[in-house]
Order: sequence, then structure tokens, then C-alpha cells
Amino acid sequence: MSLQSLPECASAAQAALAARAPAAFSFRPSLLAAAAACLAAPAVLAQGAQGVALADTASMAETVVTANRIEQPLSDLVADMSIVDRETMETSGAAGVADVLSRLPGVQMVRNGGPGASTSLYLRGADNRFTAVYVDGVRVDSQSTGGASWQAIPLEAIDRIEVLRGPAAAVYGSDAIGGVVQIFTRKGEGKPRPYIGMGWGSRGTVTAQTGISGGHNGWDYSLGASHAGSNGFNARTIATANPDADGYRNNAFNARIGYQIAQGQRIEATALESYMNSGYDVSKADDRSISKMQALGLNWQAQWSDIYSTRLQYTQSRDYYETRPSPYKTDTRLHNYLFQNTWKLGAQTLTAALERREDKLVNGDIDRTRFQNALSLGYGLHVGKHTLQLNARHDRDSEFGGHTTGSAAYGYEFLPHWRATASAGTAFRAPTLYQRFSMYGDSALQPEKGRNVELGLKWGKGSDSFSATVYRNNVTNLINWAGGTGICVGNDGSPFGGCYANVGRARYEGITLAGTTRMGQVNLQASVDFQNPRDLDTGKQLARRAKRYASLSADTMVMGWTLGAQMQAAASRFDDAANRNVLGGYTLWHLTAQKQLTRDWSLVARINNLTDKHYELARTYATEGRSGYVGVKWMPAN
Repeated sequence: MSLQSLPECASAAQAALAARAPAAFSFRPSLLAAAAACLAAPAVLAQGAQGVALADTASMAETVVTANRIEQPLSDLVADMSIVDRETMETSGAAGVADVLSRLPGVQMVRNGGPGASTSLYLRGADNRFTAVYVDGVRVDSQSTGGASWQAIPLEAIDRIEVLRGPAAAVYGSDAIGGVVQIFTRKGEGKPRPYIGMGWGSRGTVTAQTGISGGHNGWDYSLGASHAGSNGFNARTIATANPDADGYRNNAFNARIGYQIAQGQRIEATALESYMNSGYDVSKADDRSISKMQALGLNWQAQWSDIYSTRLQYTQSRDYYETRPSPYKTDTRLHNYLFQNTWKLGAQTLTAALERREDKLVNGDIDRTRFQNALSLGYGLHVGKHTLQLNARHDRDSEFGGHTTGSAAYGYEFLPHWRATASAGTAFRAPTLYQRFSMYGDSALQPEKGRNVELGLKWGKGSDSFSATVYRNNVTNLINWAGGTGICVGNDGSPFGGCYANVGRARYEGITLAGTTRMGQVNLQASVDFQNPRDLDTGKQLARRAKRYASLSADTMVMGWTLGAQMQAAASRFDDAANRNVLGGYTLWHLTAQKQLTRDWSLVARINNLTDKHYELARTYATEGRSGYVGVKWMPAN
């Protein structure tokens, strides 16, 4: 498809959309044909939000660390990845980290109310607990619910996000069945550069950020503090819930300080702390949830020669959650130790790492710890048209014994600008301490296991790119809630109405199409996902996951303004495992505008949910209607 034919593609898509109301995203044949035509436009890797850069030919020199836990050029990767930069986050109109990621290919979000409420992300349909999340290399997780508490991660502190879709347990160990998300805070360099930002929006929304970064005499530093809050809206309109507005307040602090000890020798300390107080509705009372997140890290990197380098790292994190007036508290603390070695021998890269992870949970009567010791090995080869990546890892758990995972990926450039990829991998997740030792738990639970295969096709030239990725991920030993008195017996020997048990099997399979192009002065990016996440035992669709969802964005420059528009759409879903309660499909439209007012001052404005669409991500929980926001930022240019 040529650039000259893109206007016809746009016209076809417009006609298909006009043929039906945008409220329900049902992918009728006319819309499918138009989407397929647009995505077949010249397009290297998937993109799904304004400014989200993957491995296009203009950025092949860019490096990432998430795929194999070492810094690598994008051109050497076979993995399916997305990168989100700071500019994208500032102009996206997103209220939180999960909102930003939900506009990427293969990512869906579920939230029980407003931005401060409990939030889950599904990578390729996999459960929230199947995504391993890191902040500046620090693992964050809850040993109560499983998975990261997305609502507690402050968007204002983040400089960059890398998203790896597909299992990565052979690199990261337990949890990475669906993928990995790496979050990076700002890093300082050069002359001191302070900044101050303020923003105001609908429903009493206020944001404020301040910080400074720079570097001198071997030191580099970045310090920041932020506040975000809103009066919110009534998140739950059922008769038994409090009809008040459920607002939130989030205060956060981040620091990143590094020192170049000698040539090739660097130490760095990182810290991120966040406190979230948000309203939620369970009863007629003023129900509040308190979330505290902490991520601390200390790193030493040494380049001993042109060939050999090492990294020594200690990290600790905390995930604390409390509800008031209901007296519930859960406190997770993680400690990680990593010693990683890297050898670069021409076109080959070898890695070997020793890692120890310690988990601790305090929740009511539960006060438990466990640990995992691991050895991981990796081999990479990038020569000519061929790319090969092999990884293997053995984890020794203090309770389950040994568990070995592996992965193999291969890429081949069979024509100029065209590349085919294939990969396979295994993964696992150890059950949470709550699943094993709460009164609803079972101490005999075994790890959940995943087995994934995928094929990819990528094309890229200049600003145009296209990708198609087909995947199938089978998970066995799935831990589900098993109901029925007499079926489950709690850890104290008393019967309960339900318990956690290894009773499930799931399959996450689908295809992701994505592309970018430029029409005149307009940059276009689009992605569409067709997936079938289902319970293999019942044949039912997994709860709260759409089989079809898509995003489209466009941006251009007009009289010094960067103007953008984004569309998000999802087909209908089910709110329950039995597939009885339907959540309707939806289409959302967002507008953004950004301008550099002076050398040091910039402005950003946005309108979210332009058409004031009413929809649900979780049954009986409301979502925000149309909202506006205007922010200004002062940052002296160096």
C-alpha cells in the first residue's frame, strides 16, 4: 500500500465508523476491512499512543534494558516491546500510569472507580499478577493480591516506561508469565536544571510538581516531589453505597543520585515513595483506602574491560494497603540481591546472574516469609540478517523446591526492511503468601505455569512501520477461587464457603496488528488486538477482558501548537467468570494541545472522553465522564 492510497484508507475507515454508532466497538466486517487496510500501510514495530516509540528505523540506535536485563540496541531485539517517553505521558491526558499503558498494543486496564481506586492491567489478556513490575530496577509486588498496585505509582515521577509483552521468567524468575513493565525515574546530567509545574482540571483536580536535576565532577542527581488530587465523582451509584464523591490525594517523592567512582565504575542510589488516600464505596460510610509504596535501590556497575562488565544490586520495596473504617491492613516487603555478569564477544553477548529474592507478608494473623535463590544464563547473537537469543534460569524456592524455565527467540531479515521472528518460552508464578496461609488459603498450593509460543512479522522504513504478532500462552495449575462448603477446608481445619486452589487452566491467544505512518504534516499511529482469553475447563471468556480492542492517535503542528487526538475502543466483556453479566463496548475520544510559550515556559491542555461516554470497566462502578485539564511548566533551557 502506497502513501498515495492512504487518503482512500482514511475515507474507508470514516465511512465504516459512520455506518454505526461509536458506542459499541463490535468490529463489523466494514470496520475490519478498513482497519486492516490502514494497518497494512507502510509501517518496524507496534505503537499505540502518541509519541510511543518502538524499534523504527529512525531510532535503532536507542537502547533498552528490559528484554534481557542488560542495555541493548533495539536493533538487536527479537522481543515484542513498547517504549513510552516523558513527552508522551505529559501530553497523553492520562490520569495515571495504567491509563498511559492501556493505550499500548496488547494492554487492557480495569479500575474500580476513579484514578485512586484499585487498578489492574492485563498484558495479552494475562492476569494482573502475571506482569512483573520494576521501578528503577526495584521489584514491586503485593503478596496479598498479587501484582503491582498501579494506583500508587505516581505518574509525575516517571521519565520512561518499557513494556515487554510475553513471558520472561527465564530472565526475571517468578511472576513474568504475561510480560514485564520497567519504570524509570528521571536521571540528571549537565548544568542544574530546576522545574516547577502546576495544573488544574475538572472536578477539583490539582497537580503540582517540582524538582531539580544535573551533574558535576562525576556526580549526577535528580530530585523531585509531586502532588496530585481530585474531588472525584461518585464511583458507585448502587443504592447500598455512599452517594458521595470519591476523590483522592497522592503525594510522592523521588530521588536518583549517581557517582562515577573511576572510569568504568559507577554507583547509584534510587528512591521512590508514594502515599495515596482515596475514596471507595462499599457501604454508606465514608470508605477510604490508604496505599503506600516504597522502592529503594543501590547499584554498582563496573566495566572491567571492553569485554567484561558486572552489576551488583540490592533493592527493597514495600506495598502497604489499608481500608478505613473497615479495619483491614496488608503489608508486603520485598528484598532482592543481584550479581550480574556480562561478556560481549564481537557479535555475541553472554550473561550469567545470581539472584536472591525475599518476600514477607503481614496481614492479620499472617506473618510469613519465604525466599528464592536463582541462577540465570543468557546467550545473544546478532550477525548479519540473523538474531538469536537464548535464556535459561533455575529458581530454588524455600517451599517448592527447584523450578527451571527457558526461552528461545530468533529473528531473520528475509528482505530489506522486512523481519520475521519466532519465540517460545516457559514461565511460572509462585502463589502469594496470602493464597497459601490466609484462612481461605491452602499451604499445599503449587506454582502456576505458563508455556508461550509466538510469531512476528515486522516492516519499517523511515517514519512508516507495521507489525503483526501472533501468540498463544497456555497456563496450567491456575489458582482460582473454588467455592462450595465441603469442597474447601481452611488452613485451620474449618470449612469455608470457598478457598484458593490449583483448579484452573487458561489460554491467552490472539494477534496484534500495529502501524505508524505520516500523511503530510500528520503523524498517525494505530493498533488493533484480536484475542481470545478463555478458561480451558469451562470454555468461558475470562472476566473483564475484551476480545477486540484498538487505539488510534494523530498529531500535527499548527502555528506552534502540537495538536493531538486519540481514540480508544473495546468490545463488550463479561464481568464474571460465568459470563452472565455483560459490560458493554465503548469508544472514547481524547484531544490534546501543547505549546512552548517562551524559552522556559510550556503549556499543555487536554480534554478526555470528549463525547462524555458512559461505560463500565467493572460492574456497578462508574467511570469519569468528560473532563478537561490545563497545566503550565517552567524549566529553564540549558
